Amino acid sequence: MNIKRAKQEIKDSIEAYLAKDEFGEYLIPAIRQRPILLMGAPGIGKTQIMEQIARECKVGLVSYTITHHTRQSAVGLPFIKEKTFGQETFSVTEYTMSEIIASVYEKMEKTGLKEGILFIDEINCVSETLAPMMLQFLQGKTFGNQKVPEGWVIVTAGNPPEYNKSVREFDVVTLDRIKRIDVQPDFEVWKEYAYEQGIHPAVISYLELRRKNFYRMENTVDGRIFATARGWEDLSRLIQVYETLDKEVDREVVYQYIQHPMIAKDFAAYLALCNKYKTDYAVEDLLQGKWTPITLGKIRNASLDEHLSIVGLLNGKLSQLFADCYFMDAYVTKLYGYMTEYRDNLPEMTLESIYKKAENDFQTTKKSELLTKNEEKVFIRTVDFLEKLWIELRGETGSEDKTENNKAVEISEKDTYERAKTAFATEADSLETQTEYISQTLQNVFDFMEAAFGDSQEMVAFITELNANFYSIWFIRENGSDQYYRHNKGLLFDDRQKLILGQMEELENTMKRGLKN
Repeated sequence: MNIKRAKQEIKDSIEAYLAKDEFGEYLIPAIRQRPILLMGAPGIGKTQIMEQIARECKVGLVSYTITHHTRQSAVGLPFIKEKTFGQETFSVTEYTMSEIIASVYEKMEKTGLKEGILFIDEINCVSETLAPMMLQFLQGKTFGNQKVPEGWVIVTAGNPPEYNKSVREFDVVTLDRIKRIDVQPDFEVWKEYAYEQGIHPAVISYLELRRKNFYRMENTVDGRIFATARGWEDLSRLIQVYETLDKEVDREVVYQYIQHPMIAKDFAAYLALCNKYKTDYAVEDLLQGKWTPITLGKIRNASLDEHLSIVGLLNGKLSQLFADCYFMDAYVTKLYGYMTEYRDNLPEMTLESIYKKAENDFQTTKKSELLTKNEEKVFIRTVDFLEKLWIELRGETGSEDKTENNKAVEISEKDTYERAKTAFATEADSLETQTEYISQTLQNVFDFMEAAFGDSQEMVAFITELNANFYSIWFIRENGSDQYYRHNKGLLFDDRQKLILGQMEELENTMKRGLKN
C-alpha cells in the first residue's frame, strides 16, 4: 500500500488500541495490542508520518533509531542486589531502567500526555547482541525487566533486505505477534504532501514529467545509485534557500541529494530550463495578465514539455499565493476567536488578560508537542499582535481611580476594546485585499491558458495540479472560480488526464532514446 493508506491504517490501529469501555478499561487488552511493523524502502516517509499521526491522534511520541543503541542503553545496566528467599540470602542480578522506557516516562512528565506512541526505527537492523532483546520487545513489549507503560502503542519500522545488508529476518513466532504493513513509493500521494509542505515547484513539475525518477534504487558495477522522496524534499529546501542567496544549483549540487547520475543530470538541466522560461516568457507578467501576441505565438510553437514546464511554473507561483492566503486566514481566524472572547467578557477581561491568555494557550499547547510548525507560526503571530497592541495602548485606560469609579473603568476598557477592534479590522482588511489579489491572479492565469492552449491537454494538466494541491482546493472552495468550475466539469476529464500522462511517458521515452543515440 502507499504511505497515505499506511498512515490511516496506523491511526485506525492506535484509535482502536486506545479505545476504552465504560469502566475505563482498554477494549483491546495490552496483550492483544500487536506492535505495528511498517516495512518499506528507505526515504519514503515512514518516520515522518509518525509525527503527523501523533499530532492528529493527540498522543505523545517517543522515537528511537535502534541501530544507534547498545544492549546496555536499550535494556539497562546490570547491578547486584541481595534478596532473601526462605531463610537464605542470595545475590541477584537486576537491571537499571532502560533508557528507552525512561524516555517514555520523561515524555509523559514533560507533555502531560499519558498515552502515546513508542516508535522504533530500523528494528530489523540491530546488532547481534541486541537482536534477542528486540524479539523479546516485540513479543512481550518489554526491554529487559521494564515494561512499556500502559497506553503506549508500539510502532516499528524496517527496511526490506534488498536495501540493507544488516537486515535480520524475523522468525514466524515473532511475525505472528505483530501487525505488518508493507509500504511502496507512490508519487501521487507524495505530490499531495509536496504541495502542502511547499516543495519547490520545479521539483514537482519535473517529477510530474518524469514519474519514474521519483523513486529509483539500482545496483551498478560502481555501486548502488538511487533517488528517494527524502532526497527530493531535502534538495527542494536547498534550492529555495540557494535562490534567496542567489547561488546556482548545478548537477554536482543535485547529485549530493539525488545520488543517481542520470537523474541528477536530467533534473539540473530541467531546473536551468525553468529558470530560462521564467525570463523568456515573463512569468511574472503572465500572472498580472500581461502578454502579447508574440508571446502567445512563441509558446504555441514550443514543444509539449516546454508547455508543461510553463504550466508548472504558473502552478508553482499560484501555489505559494494560495498557501500564503491560507495561513493569513488561519491567523485572522485565531485572532478573531480571542477578540470575540475579549468582547464577550467585558469589562472583567482586559486587553492585558486576553493577551496573557493567548500566550498561556500557546505555551501549553506547544509543551504538549501537538502543534505543527505552521500552527505554531500562526499562534506566534496571534500572540505577537495582541502583545504589541497591549504595549501600545497600555497606560491609556484612564483607570486612575479603580475603586471609586468603576463605571469610568468600564467605559475606558470598552474604549480600549474599540481601538483593539479597529486594529483587528486592519488585519481582516489585509486578508480581504490579499484574497482579491489572488482571485484576480488566478483569473489572469486562466485567461492566459485559454488564450495560449485553449481547452487542451495543457489545461487538463493545469487543472490536475490544482486538484492535487491542498491550498488551491481550499482557496477555490472558499472564494470560487467560474473558470475552474467550467474547465473541471468536463465529462472526459479523467480520460484526458490519463492521456496527458501517457503522452508525458512517451515523451520521456523519446528523450531517453535520444540520449542513448
